Amino acid sequence: MARTVNEEKYAEKRNEILNAVQRLVMVKGYEQMTIQDILKELEISSGAFYHYFDSKTAILDAFIERIREETEKPLLPILHDPQLSALEKLRGFFDVLDRIRSENRDDIIQLARVWYTDENAIVRQKVDEAMMQQRGPLLTEVVRQGFAEGVFQTNYPEMSGEVILSLMQGMGNAHARIFFSEDTAQGDQARIEAIVAVYDAYMDAIERTLGAPAGSLRRLDIEAVQKWVTATSKG
Repeated sequence: MARTVNEEKYAEKRNEILNAVQRLVMVKGYEQMTIQDILKELEISSGAFYHYFDSKTAILDAFIERIREETEKPLLPILHDPQLSALEKLRGFFDVLDRIRSENRDDIIQLARVWYTDENAIVRQKVDEAMMQQRGPLLTEVVRQGFAEGVFQTNYPEMSGEVILSLMQGMGNAHARIFFSEDTAQGDQARIEAIVAVYDAYMDAIERTLGAPAGSLRRLDIEAVQKWVTATSKG
């Protein structure tokens, strides 16, 4: 007789394992994390674990997929809102990402300290790829709308989503280098100025890529930057 699976309990236990993986990635990094670490963290047997995942690679794929799904939820209502112009959608897109980061500042700082190490190179690359696959088409559709509205002028509308995300990832990496620089001689004000300069440069590049009006997408919150610099300086 076939074994009946309680889907709700199955999903709950699977998420419990992924939560443990997230904690371990934040503490040890993906490369250093082992399946034995997960078993110890949850106090479960290898048999119980393999009922949900058949390998460490399968865990990574599920972990990335969960990140993709969770980050997509707050963005879709804005990007699919028929009442918003293309510029309003892009501004909303950036605003939502900023809000999510601000609401989870402490967790993000803790994760970032291991996220940019060699031990997380694989998972970092896969997350970037997943975000590109998820958000690229959504942003490209917004650019098409902006093109039709006459607010964007680009020769490569079909590539625009990918280009925007590549620039955003570059900006994120550049900001991380500033936030977690080991140059202790650099004061908070210098770091704030460097972050603002990076932001302005990358957002100018995004506006130029889209042929958008200068300054139409730049909305940096200096107070928020100060809070991030203060929080990272404490570490």
